[in-house]
Amino acid sequence: MKAKKAIGKIHFWLGLSSGLVVFILGITGCILAFEYELKDLFYHQRIFTPPPHNQPMQPASQLLNVAAAALGSEYRPDNIRYYEPGRNVQVGVYQTNEQGWNMFSHIKAYKTVYVNPYTAKVVYVEDTKYEFFYLVFSLHYDLMLAGTGEKIVGWATVIFIVMLITGLVLWWPRNKAAARQRFSFKWKATTKWKRKNYDLHNILGFYALLFALLIALTGLVWAFTWFDSSVQWLANGGKHTPDWPTFQSDSTATPHAAVYDHILAHMQRQAPNEKTYYISVPATKSESVYGYAQSFNKNYKWTGFYYDQQTGKNLWLNRFKDRLPGDQLRNMNFDIHTGLILGWPGRILAFLVSFIAAGLPITGFYIWWGRKKKPSSGSGRH
Repeated sequence: MKAKKAIGKIHFWLGLSSGLVVFILGITGCILAFEYELKDLFYHQRIFTPPPHNQPMQPASQLLNVAAAALGSEYRPDNIRYYEPGRNVQVGVYQTNEQGWNMFSHIKAYKTVYVNPYTAKVVYVEDTKYEFFYLVFSLHYDLMLAGTGEKIVGWATVIFIVMLITGLVLWWPRNKAAARQRFSFKWKATTKWKRKNYDLHNILGFYALLFALLIALTGLVWAFTWFDSSVQWLANGGKHTPDWPTFQSDSTATPHAAVYDHILAHMQRQAPNEKTYYISVPATKSESVYGYAQSFNKNYKWTGFYYDQQTGKNLWLNRFKDRLPGDQLRNMNFDIHTGLILGWPGRILAFLVSFIAAGLPITGFYIWWGRKKKPSSGSGRH
């Protein structure tokens, strides 16, 4: 009994210390669970374009040039993204200031130019740094605090995991009679809100526990490098995942007239079933071009590429099936974290679990507040 009381105090104080962060992570997680669909809905005009009949796409160099003109001389495009037919090409620029302590000072520029790939007309110039869903992501990832925010979120997640375990201990029924009240709501017309709140905290928390634990553990992969490398080491059977090789372009070679179109065509041949093709635009002549191809429903099965930026020669190709188990698991982390790996059912589940997780600090605080306001046994009318 004393042990359970001590666990109860640990549960409360840890919950009090991490409750606000857990609430923020839960609410932002609910929004991000359907980020793609919400963007398609609210940004339909900038994202979609009806593909004209038998009209080919404009050269990548032309798309980059019109995007650069829209951005102005202050910014230089550093990537271009192609999507399935019917969607505009996105040309992006991302610049950081390593001295910045928050998202607004850390990111010097983050812009996305939406370009019609068939007419080479600029559809929309987005200041992605202040775009709603990116702000939500920044809150979720590091509370908009560059560097330190990741650690705050990470340790709050560790505390949340401890909370889940201690909560299970506190929830565990002592006998069969108690068990009958722990698995379902048995509210009557006379049931007070305090009891309803207690049931919401305990019953919903119990059913969400395993999935919340999985979401939390996958979140730790991004928060702590040591946790990420340890998971990969275990999955590899006691071997570390090697770093990716680095490649340089031959700056003395004769430039290809349409190098990015050549690269895109090669990526499409090697990964014909994918929906997204990302190609970097190097800042110097010696840098290589990095690219990847992936699909929305199977993000983790992306294929990586490196190319010589002068000739478009493929320097490296890396498929999901060729990676070590630890590397494959790391690639799957996002899809597991968001429920995407199970398709729509998984994403709905991730939304519900995130919503319950956001509510646990609130219902837990109300339980504590109700006990705090409870009259002592010696109080009464004099």
